[in-house]
Formats: sequence, C-alpha cells, structure tokens
Amino acid sequence: MITGSAAATFTGVSTGTAHAAVPASPGVTYTNTIAEQRADPHIYKHTDGFYYFTATVPAYDRIVLRRATTIQGLTSAPETTIWTRHAGGAMGAHIWAPEIHFIDGTWYIYFAAGDANDIWRIRPYVLQCTAANPITGAWTEKGRIALPLDTFSLDATTFAVNGTRYLSWAQHDPAVGRGTNLYIARMSSPWSITGTPVMISRPTASWETAGGETVNEGPAVIQRGGKVFMTFSAGATDANYCMGLLTASASADLLSASSWAKTASPVFASNVATSQYGPGHNQFTVSEDGTSDILVYHDRGYRDISGAPLNDPNRRTRVQKIYWTADGTPDFGIPVADGLTPIRLSSYNFPDRFVRHWAYRARIEPNVSPLADSQFRVVSGLTGSGTVSLESANLPGYFLRHKNHEVWVEKNDGTSLFAGDASFTARAGLADSAGVSYESYNLPGRYIRHYDYLLRVQALSTATDRADATFSTQ
Repeated sequence: MITGSAAATFTGVSTGTAHAAVPASPGVTYTNTIAEQRADPHIYKHTDGFYYFTATVPAYDRIVLRRATTIQGLTSAPETTIWTRHAGGAMGAHIWAPEIHFIDGTWYIYFAAGDANDIWRIRPYVLQCTAANPITGAWTEKGRIALPLDTFSLDATTFAVNGTRYLSWAQHDPAVGRGTNLYIARMSSPWSITGTPVMISRPTASWETAGGETVNEGPAVIQRGGKVFMTFSAGATDANYCMGLLTASASADLLSASSWAKTASPVFASNVATSQYGPGHNQFTVSEDGTSDILVYHDRGYRDISGAPLNDPNRRTRVQKIYWTADGTPDFGIPVADGLTPIRLSSYNFPDRFVRHWAYRARIEPNVSPLADSQFRVVSGLTGSGTVSLESANLPGYFLRHKNHEVWVEKNDGTSLFAGDASFTARAGLADSAGVSYESYNLPGRYIRHYDYLLRVQALSTATDRADATFSTQ
C-alpha cells in the first residue's frame, strides 16, 4: 500500500550535521469541495492514469461516473449516467453508495438498492463492465449478492488480503437487535460470497447510537505495515455521523471477530471550528504522485437540518491527506475547513519534529497530538505582494505571526501590523532547495527558524541557522 508520512532518511552534509531527505510523502493540497450534492463518494485511481469517481446522487435514482487525471479535475469533469434504476420491482428505488472496483481485468460497481414496491427492502447488487473505459463501456447486471440472511443490507465493499478476496457490508439482524452491524465473508467471485458471514462490529457505544440510530455502516479498507484498517460510519446521518476504526493483523483470521479491535471513540467527527458536520461514509485513494494516502468522504457545511437527514441533498464529496503515527496507525485529524487543504512542516534537521502550536506558541515537536495542531493552510499573504500566510487548520482565522521576534498563533485582528507580522515570502530552503524557508515580510532578512525547539524570527549567519530555518512540506 502507499506509504503515508514515512520516517525520513538521513545523509551527512558538509558541516557534519544530519538532514532529512525529501519526505517519502511530500505535501499535497486540494481545494474542497470536490463535488457538491454527492454523498457516499468513491474515488479509484486506475492504471490508465485516470481517477474514477462515483457517488450517491440526491434523487437516489441512478449511478454516475466521472473521470479525470487529477483528483481536483473531478470537480469539473463531465458526469455520465451509466445505469438507471428499474421502473418496477428490485433495483427500483434508493440507489445508494456505489463503489467502482477493477478486479482481474474487469470493472465492477457495488451498490445498494430498494424495491420499487418496497423502497426499504434494500439489498446489495453488482454491475459489470468488460470494456477498458467504464464510462463509455456497456454495463451488465450481475444481480443481487446473495446473503444467507435476507434482511436490510447495504454498503458492500471488497478488498483482498494476502491473495484472498473479502466482502464487507452492513446488515440488520433481527436476532441481534435494531440497527445495522458490520459483516465480512470470503468471496467466490466478484458478485458472490462463500461460507458463513461473520459479524465483526456491533454498534454499542454512545457515539455509534447517537441521534437515536444504532448504526455501523460504510466499511472501507486501507492496508499498511501488515495491518488491515477498516473505517466505518456510525450514528444518525446528521451532525452525529462520524467514523470509527477496526484494526486487524493482515496475518490474522479476518473471519474471526476477535481479530478485529475497535477504537473506543470516533476517529473522525464533526468540527464546529471548521464548520464541518457529519463526516463519514468514506473511502480511500492515493495522490497523483502515488506517495500520499487520501481520505475521501462526505459531510455537510452546516449543522441544523430541516426534516429527515436523508431528504437533505447537500452532503458533498471532500478529500484530505491521511497521516500515519509512529506506530503505523492512520491519523485522520479533523475535517478541515472548506477551501485549500492544509500541509505540515517538518524540520530539516529534526525531521521527526513538526511545526505546531501549543498554548498558541509555535514550536517543533514529534508525535504531535492532536494532529491538527501541526496543520497549516498556506494561503495568500495578508499583505499581498506575493507573500504567503500560514493559517491554523483547527483555529481558522488564526495565523503564524511574529511578535517580539517570537512566533505565535494568533487571531487576525485586521490591523496592518498583524498583516505584516503574519506575512512571509516563501523561499527555496536555505539549507536544501527541496525544502522551504519563510522570510519575514516586515523584517526582511529575518526568517522563521527554531531555537531550543521554539519558533522565532531571526537573522541567519551560520549553516546551523540556515538548517534551523529550513522545513519540508508533508
């Protein structure tokens, strides 16, 4: 799998100090929202150089596809309807959560659908396309995925671990109780399972039953470092909606519920500061350069909904980079604000340390928690003039600024003094041109650098000074 934020490698420099090579997962940014009124998104990067994107449409009546050579390009890419619900009977209502997969040289779309005569009789179905281009190729119905229990079931996803292909999905079992649980089974073909399904997660925690719903749904899998990580969504489909995480060893028996460990709390949830509500039903893709793992999800830009959440059309598709902790666990951070996604800045000469704010003071530290304390949006400088400003990801409207030659994270007060203090000229890294250094706009010749791990704005004279003032974007 794609490596996210990896441990840096070191090479000696002429001064005898050590420095980091270009990060294995350099910074990558996107502008959200990727697609308005598109819920339950799935973006797949194919070997033909295209990203393929599908999602639930508000009318719940069809399956659509877009493609582009970049993730951002999906925003303006033309959209094609490749399948429409039946006029009657099965697959005649509630066309939900399509996913596009390429398995053994053939395209498949997994989706859920209700019955025109019973719209809540929702079951999983599969479409197949043998053409190279799934947008222009013909799609045929492989039919319903036959599950031993004939009850409300949806959100089927497929993945392979050590050569074995699995299906995971959400389903209601009256014998277990209300709501939906997560199940897994081996697959005998891309449209059928074999053996007895195993329940691997039941919603019991308060965040899994928030809003009066008992929900585990929308499983999605990413693998790294010999581990299988399965995210899932929980709670009512309003601002309570959030993501949990199951983890198993890739060498374990994935058909044993005991192989899966669930987080005690959500790993991704609504954030008032960034005005993002109900994030979930995610999937994963990779960046254009293949070095970063990208979270694909939907949310809303407001908390209060009029009427039933499923009747509100404004869930929208968003993306942001995933980071990885030292123990190999994904850290999703927070759903970032609309607009440009943030980056992290690692120290050139202490590459395991990242710029972060702590009690509003800027410093460099390893193993930053919460992650968002070390994320900043590189936006147009508050003074203009070709400068940039660094806006806190979890404190929107707060920027890195110098004050008495110290660097703090403070709220923009609208003054010209603040604008000057919070504006910098981005230069090629002073110790390594692959990095970046930030020269103060109103104190030219002085750069952001760390000293005793605290950030300051100082003039530089030595190789160590220049190393302290060089950062890598991740």
